[in-house]
Amino acid sequence: MRTPSLHLAVLLAVVFLVLQCDATTTELLGPEKLTHLHFFLHDTLSGKDPSAVLVARGANRTAAPGDPVPFSSVVAADDLLTEGPEPQSKVVGNAQGLYVSSGRGEAALVLGMDFELTDGPFNGSAFVVLSRNTIARPVGRELAVVGGRGAFRMARGFALLRTHYLDTNNGDAIIEYNVTLLHH
Repeated sequence: MRTPSLHLAVLLAVVFLVLQCDATTTELLGPEKLTHLHFFLHDTLSGKDPSAVLVARGANRTAAPGDPVPFSSVVAADDLLTEGPEPQSKVVGNAQGLYVSSGRGEAALVLGMDFELTDGPFNGSAFVVLSRNTIARPVGRELAVVGGRGAFRMARGFALLRTHYLDTNNGDAIIEYNVTLLHH
C-alpha cells in the first residue's frame, strides 16, 4: 500500500511538469495574444469562373431551386475574403478548402477551410476552421477555429457568421465573418 506522502510527491511532480511545459511553450512561442478579425467571404458556385466547384455527389441526389447543394455534395472552394460585402471591395485574403453538405433535414455544411490573409499586419498568416455550419440560420452561427500558421500559430477560437446574401437557386453567397482568435 502506498503512503500518503508518496501520493503527495507524485502529485507535486505532475504539477511541476505541467507548469514547466506551459513555461516552455511561452518561451518558445511568446505570450498568447487575442485578435479580432472582420471580413466577408464570397462563395460563388455559378458563372464562368466559380470560386466553389462541385467535386462529388451521392447517387440519386440532384441540385434543385432552393437546394443548390443537396445532401452528400462535396465542394472544393477558393473563395475571396474582402473588407466589405461588395464584390469590388478590397481583397484581404482567401479561403481554400472543402465543404460537405451534411444535413439531410436541415441545410448544414461541414467546413474544413484555411483562411489566409494577404493584406495588412497579418499578411501570409492563416487560421483553420473545421466545424459544422448550419447555413439555414441567417444569424447566430458559430464555427470552431482549430489551428493556424504564421502569426496565428497554435490558434484557437471561433467565428461568428451572418449571411449577407444568399441566392437559393444557384448557391452563391456572401457571408460576414467576425473571428476571435487566441494565438502565439
